[in-house]
Amino acid sequence: MHIHILGICGTFMGGVAMIARQLGYTVTGSDESVYPPMSTQLESLGITLFDGYSSQQFKKKPDLVVIGNALGRGVECIEYVLNSKLAFMSGPEFIAKYILQDKWVLAVAGTHGKTTTTSILSWILEFAGMSPGFLVGGIPENFGVSARIGESSFFVIEADEYDTAFFDKRSKFVHYQPNTLIMNNLEFDHADIFDDLEAIKKQFHHLVKTVPSNGLIIYPQNEKNIDDVIDRGAWTPLQKTAVGVKSDWMAELVQEDGSEFYINFNGKRLGLVGWDLIGLHNVSNAIAAVAAAKHVGVLPTQAIAALGDFRNVKRRMELKGQVNGISVYDDFAHHPTAIKLTLQGLRQKVGEARIFAVFEPRSNTMKLGVHKGVLADALIEADQVIMFKPENLSWDVAPMLSQVANGISMDSVAEIIAYIKKVAVAGDYVLIMSNGGFDNIHQRLLDGLQNVPV
Repeated sequence: MHIHILGICGTFMGGVAMIARQLGYTVTGSDESVYPPMSTQLESLGITLFDGYSSQQFKKKPDLVVIGNALGRGVECIEYVLNSKLAFMSGPEFIAKYILQDKWVLAVAGTHGKTTTTSILSWILEFAGMSPGFLVGGIPENFGVSARIGESSFFVIEADEYDTAFFDKRSKFVHYQPNTLIMNNLEFDHADIFDDLEAIKKQFHHLVKTVPSNGLIIYPQNEKNIDDVIDRGAWTPLQKTAVGVKSDWMAELVQEDGSEFYINFNGKRLGLVGWDLIGLHNVSNAIAAVAAAKHVGVLPTQAIAALGDFRNVKRRMELKGQVNGISVYDDFAHHPTAIKLTLQGLRQKVGEARIFAVFEPRSNTMKLGVHKGVLADALIEADQVIMFKPENLSWDVAPMLSQVANGISMDSVAEIIAYIKKVAVAGDYVLIMSNGGFDNIHQRLLDGLQNVPV
């Protein structure tokens, strides 16, 4: 079967393409931005790529077109698919039909932490010899790829609440029908597709309704919004997690930064975790992953040992380099809660050292100013906040920046780099937060710092 994927260079659709190739299908695809590393990764698998969405890519008609959710009516290739009556479906529908049909599905949902938790859970199962399949919205460093079919009946998937396609406005995760479900948290996000928090809760309720009665739902204690979803109806056993508070699964911190902690289940201490990650949010992610792994037969002692060998996902507090004693970190944080947790984790790691927080408001929700009232509080741990100000930002950043330490905005990446080169000294930390490429600021900054006198 020949499958053609529209929007193939996104992490999710790229993962779909990789797995389709592993299943033995002929795969081609297109995107409006075909560039490394995704393009080279796909081409190395024998996938032919087209740049742009011209109908010319259909000279050889595929058996099935898989359409990414970034495309809609009016795009030339979409009009061609519809007018020519080509068979088509969404990415999540393809995954459900061709990949998950006979699998035990372990899904990770929530506003924050999905990618990290999915990666942790995949690694625990791999460490235990279960060779799971997985589809992650990032690249777990333990695996080096974002997706694979696996060699067992278990499949771990990052379950996104974003909409499925222009013709299917349900959340992606409604398609997956998980046997084991982790819900990390639930906050308002994606203001471009959800009117309010209630609209997101409704989708999570639909997700809960798809979990079978012999499955398991795992979620944090004292997460009011998830409690509200569960209160609407749950037909599946539930287990709760907590850090430092009595719960079904509980973490006892040994180190305040979360690098070392005990895991307890039903009041019994199971073992000590020592790992490379920091931050209480990652401790929460780890407990949920251990609970999910136990549900499919992994002993907690095995899971705890696996955590010690876990290597974080790229772009999650990733140290990009250190030049002249100045450390440059990259993080995917783009929602105030994620920003706050990331900064808290770095602060616990570096103590009194200076932190420069460089932030790009790139998501649609952030550009609309939905979270402008809470952004200052999220940035409170930084010694200086440098905010990139894109042309299409719809709100005035000055009032927010007046509430944070040394808050300034800049109109270009070159200006940000020049400023940091001027003020940063050995022992400083630069934390760059964006859910996009940010004009390659990380490498450009590291290159620029090479030329700064020590």
